[in-house]
Amino acid sequence: MNGMLLYHGNNMETVKKIKIPEGISSVIAIITPGILRLLMENRKLDLREAAELLYNSQLYKDLENESLKIWRLSYFLLYDLLEEELATGRITYPEEQI
Repeated sequence: MNGMLLYHGNNMETVKKIKIPEGISSVIAIITPGILRLLMENRKLDLREAAELLYNSQLYKDLENESLKIWRLSYFLLYDLLEEELATGRITYPEEQI
């Protein structure tokens, strides 16, 4: 299985091999760098630490679930939902999105 490659600055690093449905893989590839950047900036994390938080979250599992369609949300809102999950252990999705 090929890993998803994430780009940060001029460096390219494989942070985790993941398997996601083909239909949304390109959307997730566009969304995740924004979420990772916000995690790195706001929590003062390096790329690996930010990726571990994101990829081990329920939010990411839900993002991979095409039927939930949360990939339609902006990465800013997805980041806020991730912060909610990290703070409370719960995610409250906007009703119109799920």
